[in-house]
Amino acid sequence: MSSVNKSILLVDDDQEIRELLDTYLSRAGFQVRTTPDGAGFRQALNEAPSDLVILDVMLPDEDGFSLCRWVRQHPRQAHVPIIMLTASSDEADRVIGLELGADDYLGKPFSPRELQARIKALLRRAQFGQERTGGEVLAFDEWRLDMVSHRLFHADGEEVILSGADFALLKLFLDHPQEILDRDTIGNATRGRELMPLDRIVDMAVSRLRQRLRDTDKPPRLIRTVRGSGYQLAATVVASNGH
Repeated sequence: MSSVNKSILLVDDDQEIRELLDTYLSRAGFQVRTTPDGAGFRQALNEAPSDLVILDVMLPDEDGFSLCRWVRQHPRQAHVPIIMLTASSDEADRVIGLELGADDYLGKPFSPRELQARIKALLRRAQFGQERTGGEVLAFDEWRLDMVSHRLFHADGEEVILSGADFALLKLFLDHPQEILDRDTIGNATRGRELMPLDRIVDMAVSRLRQRLRDTDKPPRLIRTVRGSGYQLAATVVASNGH
C-alpha cells in the first residue's frame, strides 16, 4: 500500500521523538503533523482529518487515554486508526488503551521501522474495510452492521460506536459465522501482525467486542470460547442492500 498522501497526527511531549518520527515517516511518504500536548492535538484534529493518529500515554496536560476516548467520540474521526505509545513494562497501560478503542500499542523504546510497519498494517486494514459494495448491511442475532459507514445498530435502535479494531474483528466473525477462529488467525486479520508470546491483545479485543454486543452472559452466548481452539460466532449472518 502506498503511503503517499496518507496523513499521520502524532502527539508526544518528547521533542526528540517528534523530530525523529517526523523525519523518518516523511521520508517514507507520509504527511506528518506533530504536537507536544493534548490541547494541540485536539486543535489539529479538528482543523484537518488524519488517516491515522499516534498517541503517547504520558503528556503534560492530559493523558493519551482521555485523548483516545475523545477521538472515539469525534463526529468526523471516530473510526481513525489509533496507535498508542506506552511504557514497555506497563501492561496496564496497554490494556486500558485497548479497552478505550486503540487499535494497537507499541512500547517505548521502539524502533521507527517497527512503528512504520504497524502504521502500514493498520492503514491496509482500514482500506480493506472500505472496499465493500455500496449499501451492504449484515444482519446477525439482534444486530445490523452497515459495512460502508461501520455503524452498528441493535434491534432496539441503539447505535454502538465501533473502533477500527472492533470493526475488523466483527467483520472477521461475520465473514466466518459458525467457524472456529484461532488466536493467530484473529491476530493476523485484525492487527496485521503475528502475535508475540503471552500477547493478550486478541483476548482483550474479543472481550471488548462482547461488551459492545451485550454478550455478557456466563458463558457468552454470541461469541463462544472454544477451549484450546479459539472463538466462534454462534449466529446466522444475512446480507442485504440498505437498512
